[in-house]
Amino acid sequence: MTHPGSTLRLVSLCFDANEPLLLARFWADALGWEIDDETREEIRLLPTDGTVFALDFLPVPERRVGKNLIHLDLTTTSDDDQAEMVERLIGRGARHVDVGQGPDDAHVVLADPEGNELCIIEPGNRFLAGRGRLGSITCDGTPATGRFWSEALGWDLFWDQDEETAIRLPDGTGPYITWGPPLPPKVRKNRLHLDVAPWPDGDQQAEVDRLAGLGATRVDIGQGDVDWVVMADPDGNEFCVLRPHEVATIFR
Repeated sequence: MTHPGSTLRLVSLCFDANEPLLLARFWADALGWEIDDETREEIRLLPTDGTVFALDFLPVPERRVGKNLIHLDLTTTSDDDQAEMVERLIGRGARHVDVGQGPDDAHVVLADPEGNELCIIEPGNRFLAGRGRLGSITCDGTPATGRFWSEALGWDLFWDQDEETAIRLPDGTGPYITWGPPLPPKVRKNRLHLDVAPWPDGDQQAEVDRLAGLGATRVDIGQGDVDWVVMADPDGNEFCVLRPHEVATIFR
Protein backbone atom coordinates (compact mmCIF):
# COMPACT_ATOMS: atom_id res chain seq x y z
CA MET A 1 0.00 0.00 0.00
CA THR A 2 3.01 2.29 -0.19
CA HIS A 3 3.50 4.84 -2.94
CA PRO A 4 6.91 5.83 -4.33
CA GLY A 5 8.25 9.07 -2.94
CA SER A 6 5.64 9.33 -0.20
CA THR A 7 6.62 9.50 3.48
CA LEU A 8 3.13 10.44 4.68
CA ARG A 9 -0.20 8.74 4.10
CA LEU A 10 -3.75 10.02 4.24
CA VAL A 11 -5.42 7.98 6.97
CA SER A 12 -8.94 9.35 7.18
CA LEU A 13 -11.33 12.20 6.58
CA CYS A 14 -12.91 13.04 9.94
CA PHE A 15 -16.36 14.46 10.61
CA ASP A 16 -17.29 16.22 13.83
CA ALA A 17 -20.67 14.72 14.67
CA ASN A 18 -23.35 15.21 17.31
CA GLU A 19 -24.56 11.66 16.63
CA PRO A 20 -21.61 9.75 15.13
CA LEU A 21 -23.42 6.46 14.57
CA LEU A 22 -26.39 8.11 12.85
CA LEU A 23 -24.09 10.07 10.56
CA ALA A 24 -21.89 7.05 9.84
CA ARG A 25 -24.92 5.00 8.82
CA PHE A 26 -25.97 7.75 6.42
CA TRP A 27 -22.57 7.85 4.76
CA ALA A 28 -22.27 4.05 4.71
CA ASP A 29 -25.47 4.02 2.67
CA ALA A 30 -24.29 6.86 0.43
CA LEU A 31 -20.93 5.26 -0.38
CA GLY A 32 -21.58 1.55 0.06
CA TRP A 33 -18.82 1.39 2.73
CA GLU A 34 -18.87 -0.68 5.94
CA ILE A 35 -19.07 0.44 9.55
CA ASP A 36 -16.14 -1.07 11.43
CA ASP A 37 -17.64 -1.14 14.93
CA GLU A 38 -20.95 0.29 16.15
CA THR A 39 -20.16 -0.12 19.84
CA ARG A 40 -17.53 2.62 20.12
CA GLU A 41 -18.14 6.32 20.65
CA GLU A 42 -15.98 7.15 17.63
CA ILE A 43 -17.24 5.41 14.50
CA ARG A 44 -15.06 4.38 11.57
CA LEU A 45 -16.29 3.73 8.05
CA LEU A 46 -14.08 1.36 6.05
CA PRO A 47 -13.92 1.54 2.24
CA THR A 48 -15.11 -1.37 0.12
CA ASP A 49 -13.95 0.07 -3.21
CA GLY A 50 -10.17 0.29 -2.87
CA THR A 51 -10.10 3.83 -1.46
CA VAL A 52 -6.94 4.18 0.64
CA PHE A 53 -8.44 6.11 3.56
CA ALA A 54 -11.33 5.73 5.97
CA LEU A 55 -14.06 8.09 7.21
CA ASP A 56 -14.12 8.74 10.95
CA PHE A 57 -17.04 10.26 12.88
CA LEU A 58 -15.98 11.93 16.11
CA PRO A 59 -18.38 13.01 18.87
CA VAL A 60 -18.60 16.74 19.59
CA PRO A 61 -21.23 18.75 21.52
CA GLU A 62 -21.11 21.80 19.24
CA ARG A 63 -23.73 22.16 16.55
CA ARG A 64 -22.72 22.92 12.99
CA VAL A 65 -22.72 26.64 12.10
CA GLY A 66 -22.23 28.09 8.62
CA LYS A 67 -21.24 26.50 5.34
CA ASN A 68 -18.47 23.91 5.47
CA LEU A 69 -15.21 24.63 3.65
CA ILE A 70 -14.88 20.93 2.76
CA HIS A 71 -17.51 18.69 1.20
CA LEU A 72 -17.73 15.42 -0.72
CA ASP A 73 -18.68 14.99 -4.38
CA LEU A 74 -20.40 11.70 -5.17
CA THR A 75 -20.52 10.47 -8.76
CA THR A 76 -23.38 8.78 -10.58
CA THR A 77 -23.53 6.53 -13.63
CA SER A 78 -26.84 7.58 -15.20
CA ASP A 79 -29.73 10.00 -14.79
CA ASP A 80 -31.67 7.24 -13.05
CA ASP A 81 -28.75 6.55 -10.70
CA GLN A 82 -28.52 10.24 -9.81
CA ALA A 83 -32.27 10.51 -9.18
CA GLU A 84 -32.30 7.28 -7.16
CA MET A 85 -29.40 8.43 -5.01
CA VAL A 86 -30.98 11.79 -4.28
CA GLU A 87 -34.28 10.14 -3.35
CA ARG A 88 -32.59 7.48 -1.22
CA LEU A 89 -30.45 9.94 0.71
CA ILE A 90 -33.39 12.23 1.36
CA GLY A 91 -35.11 9.17 2.78
CA ARG A 92 -32.09 8.75 5.07
CA GLY A 93 -32.35 12.29 6.39
CA ALA A 94 -30.70 14.49 3.74
CA ARG A 95 -32.32 17.67 2.38
CA HIS A 96 -31.87 19.99 -0.56
CA VAL A 97 -29.79 23.12 0.17
CA ASP A 98 -28.86 26.24 -1.77
CA VAL A 99 -25.15 27.13 -1.72
CA GLY A 100 -25.35 29.42 -4.72
CA GLN A 101 -25.70 26.82 -7.46
CA GLY A 102 -27.46 28.01 -10.62
CA PRO A 103 -30.72 26.69 -12.08
CA ASP A 104 -28.85 25.13 -14.99
CA ASP A 105 -26.35 23.24 -12.84
CA ALA A 106 -26.66 19.51 -13.41
CA HIS A 107 -25.39 18.44 -9.98
CA VAL A 108 -27.67 18.27 -6.96
CA VAL A 109 -26.62 19.83 -3.65
CA LEU A 110 -27.82 18.13 -0.48
CA ALA A 111 -27.01 18.35 3.21
CA ASP A 112 -26.59 15.23 5.33
CA PRO A 113 -28.59 14.79 8.57
CA GLU A 114 -26.24 17.17 10.44
CA GLY A 115 -26.15 19.78 7.70
CA ASN A 116 -22.86 18.89 5.99
CA GLU A 117 -23.09 19.74 2.31
CA LEU A 118 -22.51 17.14 -0.41
CA CYS A 119 -22.93 17.16 -4.17
CA ILE A 120 -24.51 14.41 -6.25
CA ILE A 121 -22.64 14.84 -9.52
CA GLU A 122 -24.36 14.35 -12.85
CA PRO A 123 -23.45 11.33 -15.00
CA GLY A 124 -20.85 12.02 -17.66
CA ASN A 125 -19.03 14.68 -15.65
CA ARG A 126 -15.72 14.88 -17.49
CA PHE A 127 -13.57 16.00 -14.59
CA LEU A 128 -14.59 13.11 -12.34
CA ALA A 129 -14.68 10.49 -15.07
CA GLY A 130 -13.23 7.21 -13.86
CA ARG A 131 -13.73 7.91 -10.16
CA GLY A 132 -15.71 5.63 -7.89
CA ARG A 133 -18.78 6.70 -5.97
CA LEU A 134 -16.61 8.98 -3.86
CA GLY A 135 -15.36 11.27 -6.60
CA SER A 136 -13.65 14.03 -4.68
CA ILE A 137 -12.91 15.63 -1.35
CA THR A 138 -13.69 19.17 -2.49
CA CYS A 139 -12.28 22.15 -0.61
CA ASP A 140 -12.83 25.89 -0.81
CA GLY A 141 -9.25 27.10 -0.94
CA THR A 142 -6.25 28.53 -2.68
CA PRO A 143 -3.90 26.95 -5.24
CA ALA A 144 -1.06 27.21 -2.72
CA THR A 145 -2.86 24.79 -0.43
CA GLY A 146 -3.35 22.27 -3.23
CA ARG A 147 0.37 22.45 -3.92
CA PHE A 148 1.10 22.04 -0.21
CA TRP A 149 -0.92 18.84 0.00
CA SER A 150 0.62 17.47 -3.19
CA GLU A 151 4.04 17.82 -1.56
CA ALA A 152 2.83 16.63 1.84
CA LEU A 153 1.25 13.39 0.59
CA GLY A 154 3.29 12.74 -2.53
CA TRP A 155 0.11 12.83 -4.63
CA ASP A 156 0.26 14.06 -8.22
CA LEU A 157 -0.74 17.67 -8.85
CA PHE A 158 -2.56 17.03 -12.12
CA TRP A 159 -4.60 20.24 -12.31
CA ASP A 160 -3.27 23.72 -11.51
CA GLN A 161 -4.99 26.49 -13.45
CA ASP A 162 -7.85 28.98 -13.28
CA GLU A 163 -7.31 29.40 -9.51
CA GLU A 164 -8.06 25.70 -8.96
CA THR A 165 -5.85 22.75 -8.06
CA ALA A 166 -6.44 19.02 -7.81
CA ILE A 167 -4.34 16.08 -6.67
CA ARG A 168 -4.62 12.31 -6.99
CA LEU A 169 -2.72 9.18 -6.04
CA PRO A 170 0.30 8.52 -8.27
CA ASP A 171 -1.39 5.45 -9.77
CA GLY A 172 -4.41 7.57 -10.74
CA THR A 173 -6.92 5.60 -8.70
CA GLY A 174 -9.33 6.70 -6.01
CA PRO A 175 -10.96 10.04 -5.29
CA TYR A 176 -9.36 13.37 -6.03
CA ILE A 177 -8.78 16.15 -3.52
CA THR A 178 -9.50 19.56 -5.05
CA TRP A 179 -9.20 23.22 -4.04
CA GLY A 180 -10.79 26.22 -5.67
CA PRO A 181 -12.46 29.55 -5.14
CA PRO A 182 -14.26 31.08 -3.51
CA LEU A 183 -12.41 31.06 -0.19
CA PRO A 184 -14.72 32.52 2.46
CA PRO A 185 -13.16 33.89 5.63
CA LYS A 186 -12.39 31.06 8.06
CA VAL A 187 -13.87 32.03 11.40
CA ARG A 188 -14.20 28.71 13.23
CA LYS A 189 -12.76 25.21 13.42
CA ASN A 190 -13.65 23.11 10.40
CA ARG A 191 -16.31 20.46 10.79
CA LEU A 192 -14.29 18.13 8.55
CA HIS A 193 -10.55 17.59 8.68
CA LEU A 194 -7.85 15.21 7.42
CA ASP A 195 -5.82 12.79 9.53
CA VAL A 196 -2.40 11.84 8.19
CA ALA A 197 0.41 9.66 9.51
CA PRO A 198 3.89 8.47 8.59
CA TRP A 199 4.21 5.00 7.10
CA PRO A 200 4.98 2.27 9.68
CA ASP A 201 8.74 2.84 9.54
CA GLY A 202 8.36 6.64 9.63
CA ASP A 203 8.73 9.23 12.37
CA GLN A 204 5.96 11.55 13.53
CA GLN A 205 8.21 14.43 14.58
CA ALA A 206 10.17 14.28 11.34
CA GLU A 207 6.91 14.61 9.41
CA VAL A 208 5.75 17.50 11.60
CA ASP A 209 9.02 19.29 10.88
CA ARG A 210 8.74 18.58 7.16
CA LEU A 211 5.16 19.85 7.03
CA ALA A 212 6.18 23.01 8.86
CA GLY A 213 8.85 23.54 6.23
CA LEU A 214 6.16 23.25 3.54
CA GLY A 215 4.03 25.95 5.17
CA ALA A 216 1.96 24.26 7.88
CA THR A 217 1.75 25.57 11.43
CA ARG A 218 1.03 23.92 14.77
CA VAL A 219 -2.29 25.03 16.28
CA ASP A 220 -4.12 24.63 19.57
CA ILE A 221 -7.80 23.72 19.29
CA GLY A 222 -8.04 22.61 22.89
CA GLN A 223 -6.75 19.10 22.19
CA GLY A 224 -4.81 18.92 25.47
CA ASP A 225 -2.17 16.25 26.04
CA VAL A 226 -2.63 13.85 23.11
CA ASP A 227 -0.43 11.58 21.00
CA TRP A 228 -1.23 13.36 17.76
CA VAL A 229 -0.12 16.79 16.57
CA VAL A 230 -2.69 19.31 15.36
CA MET A 231 -1.54 21.52 12.50
CA ALA A 232 -3.09 23.90 9.98
CA ASP A 233 -2.38 24.01 6.25
CA PRO A 234 -1.65 27.32 4.43
CA ASP A 235 -5.38 28.14 4.31
CA GLY A 236 -5.76 27.51 8.05
CA ASN A 237 -7.54 24.17 7.72
CA GLU A 238 -6.83 21.95 10.70
CA PHE A 239 -5.38 18.46 10.25
CA CYS A 240 -3.88 15.88 12.59
CA VAL A 241 -0.55 14.09 12.30
CA LEU A 242 -0.87 10.70 13.99
CA ARG A 243 1.82 8.33 15.17
CA PRO A 244 2.49 5.38 12.84
CA HIS A 245 1.17 2.78 15.27
CA GLU A 246 -2.16 4.57 15.60
CA VAL A 247 -3.19 3.59 12.06
CA ALA A 248 -2.08 -0.02 12.05
CA THR A 249 -5.60 -1.45 12.34
CA ILE A 250 -7.51 0.87 10.00
CA PHE A 251 -7.69 -1.63 7.13
CA ARG A 252 -8.41 -5.27 7.50
